Amino acid sequence: MRASLIRHLACALMAVSAWPALAGVCAATSPAHRVALVELYTSEGCSSCPPADRWLSQFDRARQSDAAVPLALHVDYWDSLGWKDRFAQPAFTGRQQRLSNVGGQRVVYTPEVFVAGRELRDWSDASSVDARVKRMNAEAPLADIRIETSTAATGRLAFDAEFAARPKLPAEAVAYAAVVESGLQSQVQAGENQGALLHHDRVVRRWIGPVRIVDGHAKVSGEYAKEASANVRYSVVAFVENSATGEVLQVAEAGCGG
Repeated sequence: MRASLIRHLACALMAVSAWPALAGVCAATSPAHRVALVELYTSEGCSSCPPADRWLSQFDRARQSDAAVPLALHVDYWDSLGWKDRFAQPAFTGRQQRLSNVGGQRVVYTPEVFVAGRELRDWSDASSVDARVKRMNAEAPLADIRIETSTAATGRLAFDAEFAARPKLPAEAVAYAAVVESGLQSQVQAGENQGALLHHDRVVRRWIGPVRIVDGHAKVSGEYAKEASANVRYSVVAFVENSATGEVLQVAEAGCGG
C-alpha cells in the first residue's frame, strides 16, 4: 500500500514539474460570419512603402478582431536594389503574383493591398476599406477554423490549426497558417529608405500552406522560435482560400498576450 502511494505521489510530482514548461496556452475559433483578410505587400527597399506600413499599423489598432485580420507580407524583388529586407520571403512574392494573375493583372508592385484575395487600390481611403470589410462580414463563412497555441518557457511557440468545411465549400479550398509579429523595427542602411528607422506591425514570419482540405478537414501544425524581445507581440493566423480564384473564405486569429 505504501509503495503504491509513493509511486502515485511520484507520478503526480512529475506531472506538476512538467507543467511550467508551458508558459501559456491559448485557443481561438472563427466566428459565425466571414472575416476579411487584409494583405499588404510591402518592402523595406521601397520608398513608397513606409506610409503603407504606418497605415496597416493604424488599421490594426482600430479594427475589430472579428471583422478583419491584417498581414504584412514583405516581398523579395526589391532586395537586389540596395537593401536586403530581412523579413522578405520568395513565397510572398509568389503569392502576390498569383493573386494578381487570377485577378487579371500582369504587373505586381508595392505597396499593394488585397482584401479577401481581391486587390483594393484605394486602400488609403478608410471608407473604401470599411465598405469591403463590411461586405465580407455580411456573408456566411464556408469553413470553421480553430487555433490552439502554446508557448514554452524557452519562448518557443507551437500551434495547431484545424479546418472544417461547411456546406458549399469549393473543392479547390486550401488551408494556410502564419505566425505574425508586431512591434518590430529596422535601421535601414542603404537603398531608397537609407537612414530611416522603420517600424513594422503584423509581419508574417512563418508561412505554411497551401494544405489540401480532404474529406472536409485539414490540420496545420508548426513551431516558431520567438525573438528575445519584450516589445515584440505574436499571433497565429489561419485561413481558408479558394485556390482557383484566390478568394479568402474564412480567417481566424489567436493572439494571446504576446
